[in-house]
Amino acid sequence: MFLDSLLARNPQLAETAAELHRRGEIPPDTYVMDLDAVGENAALLAQEADRLGLGLWFVVKQIGRNPELIRAISRSIPAYAAIDADEARTLHAAGARAGNLGHLVQIPRRELPELLALRPETVTVYDLANARAVSEEAARLGLVQDVLVRIEGAPGAVYPGQEGGVPLDGLDAFAAVLEELPGVRIAGVTAFPCVLCDPVTGEPAPTPNFDLALKARALLAGRGHEDLKLSAPSATSMATLPLLARLGATHGEPGHALTGTTPLHAHDMAQPEKPAYVYVTEVAHTLADGRPALFGGGFYPRSHLRTALLPRTGLRLPVQPAPPENIDYYRLLDAPDPASGHGVRLGETALLAFRTQIFVTRSKVAVVAGLSSGRPRLTGLYDALGRERS
Repeated sequence: MFLDSLLARNPQLAETAAELHRRGEIPPDTYVMDLDAVGENAALLAQEADRLGLGLWFVVKQIGRNPELIRAISRSIPAYAAIDADEARTLHAAGARAGNLGHLVQIPRRELPELLALRPETVTVYDLANARAVSEEAARLGLVQDVLVRIEGAPGAVYPGQEGGVPLDGLDAFAAVLEELPGVRIAGVTAFPCVLCDPVTGEPAPTPNFDLALKARALLAGRGHEDLKLSAPSATSMATLPLLARLGATHGEPGHALTGTTPLHAHDMAQPEKPAYVYVTEVAHTLADGRPALFGGGFYPRSHLRTALLPRTGLRLPVQPAPPENIDYYRLLDAPDPASGHGVRLGETALLAFRTQIFVTRSKVAVVAGLSSGRPRLTGLYDALGRERS
């Protein structure tokens, strides 16, 4: 999905990744990250958000919760939205500031003491039980915690496994209860996803959830709540920040934009954010009919993967589809055309670029610094959850 963009806009990353693999410095099933590009992308986003009067909370699940990348991002965007409790711990340990917790996964009740002690700007709550739990723990800590009310998404506009939130027609009653809780203050609303890119053109547009969030904020303002936030996550990028500002959001939550891998970036190479990662694997074996099998582990089912590059020969081979319900021990390529005169060798490098969520893979993450100055160096090798490998 992103191989053309990567080769056109960041060929040094592809060359460095291939060389690291050839020298045996990184294993197959490794995402190689351009630390400089990630930092530059974060700076661009921060400058544009500041110009538009928007706040940003950055998200790192897509890039493997990596501490080096977190530090690079937080120099420009200091505060994060943590997907779950483990991510919040990793982000905090790397020195970033807690912006929004409970963003997609509610904080488990038994982990509230630890995470509220981080003093997050906001905590997202999906229902009264979670709001009461946050209030009780905040009161025990002697503080009043700002909360964002997660609004239930419109029918057909919510991903499976992400259901929940307060229905708009129940928000008035919900707010009345929260207003009586001593440990929380209603600080705003959020929903997900609020913006999506067209699968054909890549163009971003608001979802019905955005409209629901706007109506919810208006309802809460009518109850006397002031300075209400509206965080509108999903597809936050340089291209969508003006849209967020125009429609009335106060916050965006960039994730894929930090690596130049939103769907829009696959269609439009003129987008400001630079491609910042490449997936490296190798040929594991070849089937009797000539199809090469690559080592897997990092093939995210929603990646829209199309082709692989074999740098030794320059072959670009189509990647064969694989059922998402199967484990990706391997991934098959089309057999090379015999007329090309090129065969495929055991162990040779393969480069792929596609949309991913590294935190749900078995992959490694290699961080490379110095590409922007022409002096690349491998600075660390990590697992998919940000833990350094020996």
